[in-house]
Amino acid sequence: MDALITGGAGFIGGHIAEQLAGNGNDVTVIDNFVPYYDCGIKRHNVETCREAAERGGGRYELVEASITSEAVVDELIADCDVVYHQAAQAGVRKSVDEPALVNEYNVTGTINVLESARRHNPDRVVFASSSSVYGKPEYLPYDEAHPTTPVSPYGTSKLAGEQYARVYTEIYGLPTVSLRYFTVYGPRMRPNMAMTNFVSRCLHGEPPVVYGSGEQTRDFTYVDDIRRVNEQLLTVARADGEILNLGSTDNIDVQTLAETIRDEIDPQLDIVYDDRRKGDAEHTHADVSKANELLDYEPTVDIRSGVRMFINWYRENEAWYDPLVRNS
Repeated sequence: MDALITGGAGFIGGHIAEQLAGNGNDVTVIDNFVPYYDCGIKRHNVETCREAAERGGGRYELVEASITSEAVVDELIADCDVVYHQAAQAGVRKSVDEPALVNEYNVTGTINVLESARRHNPDRVVFASSSSVYGKPEYLPYDEAHPTTPVSPYGTSKLAGEQYARVYTEIYGLPTVSLRYFTVYGPRMRPNMAMTNFVSRCLHGEPPVVYGSGEQTRDFTYVDDIRRVNEQLLTVARADGEILNLGSTDNIDVQTLAETIRDEIDPQLDIVYDDRRKGDAEHTHADVSKANELLDYEPTVDIRSGVRMFINWYRENEAWYDPLVRNS
């Protein structure tokens, strides 16, 4: 199969590319390498994927360009079977500061992808959405019928993207699936997330910083579960036209997450607090029964096991991954 992955040098896109290329598929990645975080991490993703392709007999090609370039996107989609649209300007706090930029990438860029797919008719477009579309909970866990009232420009842009995907299915017959990711974590994740900040600070003998009271809860999802579902969608059509939650086996409050990481690394450290950041959701918790019904989705890694796995990986890769080590 020929797969195009937008944003494929990023965290989740890179894992999907590694999975597909490592299993013998032909993978093309488009990424514009905007330095939202250290692009060296993205370069490492690219090399990891190239090595996976060599081992698994697949093909891996990198195109450095933006999804806002209609001509480039159109040329790439013309030659693929499945599109994994992972590219986006990530970050709730970034979206609060620069909502127009987020709209350019996350909405206009998504329309570019869908328009090209409408012309060339690939087997499927898989859109990476987010639990941020839910915003204020009326009940938990969220199922897909829960009202969507995002509290950040980022969540609003993801809601717009998945609704455009739905409309392209209904009006034009383009097969699309939208996956609402719930706080994905694991090796090579963005270094400006709460989990990476907690681990980095603790490894350097500094207390983890919790923004707000720490009572906010999150449904953390290990990246292996996410990439396994995405690989299914190379061939499985049961979810076409659907919007699906992809979450974990449980959720955890931010205070307990900080304590769990602290206790794994240095139990003597204190936990410190700072002002809560604008646009952060209060709670996230996924009902994944729909994904289970359509795709047999079963999350396999609970948060405490995942934290230990991530800390072990972090220690082994600290030299190139940790911002404090890289910049020292």
